[in-house]
Amino acid sequence: AALATSPHGSATHLTPKQRYMTMQQRFGLTVRNQLTCGLHVHTFVESPEEGVAVMDRIRDKLAVLIALSANSPYWNGAETGFESYRTQAWNRWPGSGPTMIFGSLPVYRRVVVRLVETGVLMDEGMVYFDSRLCRHHPTVEVRVADVCLRAEDAALIAVLVRALVESASREWNDGVDPAPVPTLLLRMAAWQASNCGLRGQLLDFGTFTPAPAADVVQALVDFVAPVLEEQGELDLVRQGISRILAEGTGSQLQRTPFRTGGLAAVVERAVDVTMQGADDGEPADEGSTLSRVRRG
Repeated sequence: AALATSPHGSATHLTPKQRYMTMQQRFGLTVRNQLTCGLHVHTFVESPEEGVAVMDRIRDKLAVLIALSANSPYWNGAETGFESYRTQAWNRWPGSGPTMIFGSLPVYRRVVVRLVETGVLMDEGMVYFDSRLCRHHPTVEVRVADVCLRAEDAALIAVLVRALVESASREWNDGVDPAPVPTLLLRMAAWQASNCGLRGQLLDFGTFTPAPAADVVQALVDFVAPVLEEQGELDLVRQGISRILAEGTGSQLQRTPFRTGGLAAVVERAVDVTMQGADDGEPADEGSTLSRVRRG
């Protein structure tokens, strides 16, 4: 079932590798509770320098993706009061969350080294920033989204991430500085998105004051519209956004069967949607949407 947290209580187990066993000894309950599923989107960049410039310029907009992908209202048998409780569970890790503006690749590298040198993180693999340079591929990896209940929502998030990366790269090439938003405000925006999803208000990524969620989402689409239009994906994104706003996020869809059948009904319905690929019970179109989710 494509759920970002488990509605039922469940026992977890480790992959039998020494690194994970050491992590459990070091981080205890944080490891044992870490039954979460996120959607990580990788977008190609020409160089690590471009990647850092992109990270600096997308950091203020990533909370919107948390709200759009929210798919974790239940946790270990409980209603959490959050739309994306996975965000709360994940951010217990010491190396997680939004980052400062790095300004250059040497500064980024220095920060990563310093974090590992503290001894709090075991290694560079535990640098769990909301977006980071991938160690094994020439990509920026955006890590804020819940795994989506519907495949078409996952494709939408991927298209938006790629458009954000391309838009940020163009800003960098044009000499546009990153928005100087304090990291603490980014944490507030992520918490609000995790708590409310699309049900109420988000923090506007221009002013960081409350605004209707639909307006903030539309502002994000408007920001990346030039790139989306060039790629022939603007209509696709607008249709996807309209559908999510009308039908609800995965989190909102989970709550519908819960009202009549409890958590068992939530899981049963999630399995149906996951296996069929679409909330209406019809197979998802696997053609143009997913095949186009790549930069350039």
